[in-house]
Amino acid sequence: MSDFERFHVITGGPGSGKSTLIEALGRRGYAHSIEAGRAIIQDQIAIDGPALPDRDPLAFAELMLSWELRSHRMAQAETGPVFFDRGVPDMVGYFHLLGRPVPSHVTRAAERFRYNRRAFLAPRLRTRGPAACPGRRARALRARHDRRIEKARPRERAFFRERGPPGPLMIMMRTRAG
Repeated sequence: MSDFERFHVITGGPGSGKSTLIEALGRRGYAHSIEAGRAIIQDQIAIDGPALPDRDPLAFAELMLSWELRSHRMAQAETGPVFFDRGVPDMVGYFHLLGRPVPSHVTRAAERFRYNRRAFLAPRLRTRGPAACPGRRARALRARHDRRIEKARPRERAFFRERGPPGPLMIMMRTRAG
């Protein structure tokens, strides 16, 4: 099985359960990535850095791309399925949502760093939004970023085939690990 066939992306909006599912898969022994945007926002806030979606969205995008490429490379050393909390194709949508042309290096990255064609789009849950957690700047920034990703053009979203609760992943988790 080639790497791209065993690399599975879970994507979706804020609070849809992506990270929770990824963590559950990890507890069951599956290899997984850590979500880039959340970690970058936390790090940038900690150092009062400029690469935040509301300060310098292009620098934020470059850091996210770098993180996703590194996660993809690290996953190649794993055996068996690897689950990604988002992936390189999300970056193409992010540039569209910024209203910017997709840089050629981002397009090349999406073409060369491949994943299984069947990705899982966690459903968007209706919440009160980032304002429900006052003082949580990182969560608010990430929620805005996630809403932008969700609105990606249909052409870019064609990569994400499955909708709804990531039931197939839960079934796979139970049958392979338990």
